[in-house]
Amino acid sequence: MGDSELTHYEVSASRVSPKRTRVDTGDAAFVVGKDVNPVEYFLGSALACLNSTATMVARDMDIDIQSLEATVESDLNYAAYRGEESDDRPGLQGLEVTLSVAADDDADLDAMLAAVKDRCPVTDNVENETGLSVALA
Repeated sequence: MGDSELTHYEVSASRVSPKRTRVDTGDAAFVVGKDVNPVEYFLGSALACLNSTATMVARDMDIDIQSLEATVESDLNYAAYRGEESDDRPGLQGLEVTLSVAADDDADLDAMLAAVKDRCPVTDNVENETGLSVALA
């Protein structure tokens, strides 16, 4: 697949209440803030993308994954979000992900992990600066 074969995403959202946002992807809709907060959705998205990427990598490397468990941990200081003085940035202070993979005994899980890290779109956006433009309509 060449660089010119980009997949375009357009996701819209509308305010349901001060803490709830309805998100529409065009294929599905869900409410952020109903069951989990936006930070938890973001962390869950990283884990979900790592899972799907690991599945594709394992297929490409002929590795049979029997199970894959993932955990992500991070710290966040909500002071800036609340408008309070803080030396911390308002975002997560770094993500620590742990994957536990049960696979074939001869599987090269280190090579698989390296490929997953290279290919995962969501974690790439965390590790590399992705431009963000916010404007009023």
